[in-house]
Amino acid sequence: MRQRLILIDLARTLALAGMVVFHLTWDLDMAGFVPRGTAVSGFFWYFARIVAGSFIFLAGMGLWISHGEGIRWPAFGRRLAKIAAAAALVSAATYLAMPEVWIFYGILHSIAVSSILGLLFLRLPAAVNLALAALIFALPWFFSAPFFGGVLVWTGLSGTLPLTADFEPLFPWFAPFLAGMATARLFARYGVWSRIEPRETPLLRRLGWPGRHSLAIYLLHQPLLIGLVLSAAWLFAA
Repeated sequence: MRQRLILIDLARTLALAGMVVFHLTWDLDMAGFVPRGTAVSGFFWYFARIVAGSFIFLAGMGLWISHGEGIRWPAFGRRLAKIAAAAALVSAATYLAMPEVWIFYGILHSIAVSSILGLLFLRLPAAVNLALAALIFALPWFFSAPFFGGVLVWTGLSGTLPLTADFEPLFPWFAPFLAGMATARLFARYGVWSRIEPRETPLLRRLGWPGRHSLAIYLLHQPLLIGLVLSAAWLFAA
C-alpha cells in the first residue's frame, strides 16, 4: 500500500493547526500577553501532548503505508535524511537563540529515531505492536534508573526531565509510533481505507496541502509567529 491518502494529509493539516495554536500560546506566554505558565499547565499541557502524539502516530501510519509491503530504501533514505536535517537545524537554531533550553531531542528527533526502529517492527502482527506500544508507554511510570541520564537521557528512563523547550524521548513516545503502524496495518487488512477515504475534491486538496508540506511548515511557522508576537509587543509598548 503506497498511494497517497488524502485522509492522512487532512489529519496532518489538523495536527499542524493544533501545533500553531500551541506555539502561538507559548509565544504569547513568553511575551506576557497571557498569564505566565499558561502554555505549560492545565489544558495546554495536555493539548501539547495530544498534538505531539498525533504527529508521531501519523508518522507511524506513514511508515507502514509506504513500506509495509516492502521497504523502499531510496524513498526511506530520502525522507529520513530530510527529517534528520530538519532536526539538526532545530537543535542548532535553538542552541543559538536559547542555549539554556535548546532542543536536543524534540519531536523531529523522535520521529527520525522511531522511523529507524520502526523498520524492525514492520513484519510483526498488529496485535503484537499494539501490546508493545502499551508496554513502552507504561514503562517510564514503573521503571527509571540514573544510568539512563547523561548521554542516554533521550531514552526517557532517567527519572528526571532535562531542561529543554521540547522533549519527546523514546519512552514513552515510541508508543504512538508503533500504534500508528499497527493501526495502518489493520486498516489495510480489513479494507477500512477504502471505506473512509473521501473522494478528492478541490476543497480537500487545498485543506490537505499543509499536510503534504508538514515538515516545511513545522520549520517556518514558529519564526513567523515569534516575529508577529514580538512586533505586537513592540507596538503595544510604543
